[in-house]
Amino acid sequence: MITNIPFGEKHAQLSIFEPSEGTLVVVPSLSLPQDELRRITGVRCYEERLLFLLLTLREPGVKVVYLSSMPVDPDIVDYYFGFLPDPDGAAKRLHLISLDDPCSQPLTRTLLDRPDALGKISEAIDGDDAWVVPFVLSELEEELASLLNVPLYGPATSLAYYGSKSGAREIGQEAGVPMARGFRDVHLLTELEEAIEELPGEQVIIKLNDGYSGLGNALVRKTDRAGTSFSAEGETWESFSAKIMDRGAVVEEFIEHRPLYYPSALARITPGGHADVVATHDQVLGGANNDVYQGCTFPAAPEYRAEVQDSATRIANLLADRGVVGLFGMDFFALKADAGYAALLCEINLRIGGTTHPFGAALLTTGGTYDPGLGLLVANGQPKYYTATDNCAAYCLKGRSPGEVVRMVESLGLGFDAASRTGNVLHLLGAIPEYGKLGFTSIGNSREEADELHRLTRRALCGAEPAPR
Repeated sequence: MITNIPFGEKHAQLSIFEPSEGTLVVVPSLSLPQDELRRITGVRCYEERLLFLLLTLREPGVKVVYLSSMPVDPDIVDYYFGFLPDPDGAAKRLHLISLDDPCSQPLTRTLLDRPDALGKISEAIDGDDAWVVPFVLSELEEELASLLNVPLYGPATSLAYYGSKSGAREIGQEAGVPMARGFRDVHLLTELEEAIEELPGEQVIIKLNDGYSGLGNALVRKTDRAGTSFSAEGETWESFSAKIMDRGAVVEEFIEHRPLYYPSALARITPGGHADVVATHDQVLGGANNDVYQGCTFPAAPEYRAEVQDSATRIANLLADRGVVGLFGMDFFALKADAGYAALLCEINLRIGGTTHPFGAALLTTGGTYDPGLGLLVANGQPKYYTATDNCAAYCLKGRSPGEVVRMVESLGLGFDAASRTGNVLHLLGAIPEYGKLGFTSIGNSREEADELHRLTRRALCGAEPAPR
């Protein structure tokens, strides 16, 4: 693997949200356990969630090389170019490289077997100051970066343990942040049974070490394993326990406290080792156990925003000391305590996650700056709020083209308005024709405005024309 030392010296403060020059080689490969991925509708199209990085082309010194399993619809590219002051100039600095392989999961594995595609990437970089931006960093992405002789903007795989559920508990304990009671690095079924009996309450939650979006979770009743509720459809106790022995898991107490909130924090560690929290969110969850990510609102509620940001900052600083680089998320539980609100660390996702593209889209379209003291995104003196989803799906959208849906949204006055810096930024547009599914981030000047715009947009996309904004 290539060394990151020169990269860290030259780009000590680099942010992939706001690079001033250089080439981003975007590799949105879902290099994650494929059995859970198959349960996500239109999962291949999730490679498009990083297309918000096309908005960095507003800087004339920036180039983007974007990899994908299948070609990106030209109307989608034109949609993002519509946010830029010089679309024609941006087009000359964008290189889209498709493998034309709909079964390419993960993308990077197929890419490594395609010398023609590797050659196209090298030709597009052509000696530029470049770096690889992976969705998630695995040994596959490290091998790719080594072959290209390009550094990585992400955590080395030697640090991947800190992004597991067990690693998160270790880091949380060292950082001194509150957590639910539990046990980490559980592999043996005897250990599992002991942990279940040791914890209080009638139920416990088990989380696979490498689970994501809540799909690796199970809610277990102590007295009835047959009553276990799995977050992923089709899971059984036999298949789940086999994954525990293979991958490891944590066992934690089930928090009965209600109301219970689910905030998260998005953090960045630059190649020079500078750590900061760039956003807090409240997660919108669904699924059988209400623990599968559906979307988010920004910012997290003011009642517990400071507690989340403080704990996230302590964790980010500790991970920076360990050598982590890149963007990552931290999930929390928040609940009312005697002395106010408490935030309990739930997990660390040492990768680009579900809140990254809404924040990036809002930041780059509004031109805002995150104020850590206020916990707000501020553009031209005006705080910005947003509500985002990855899961807007309707039968009436199937068979329609991305361009058609974009034009419909804009004709209804639900697009983005550059003057007010409010409106919708769409994503996952490539999933529309086959699955009738897309995502969008609704940006407003207040929590109420963002929520109302989101409601109107979802109503419009699902077949009913909304009232005027």
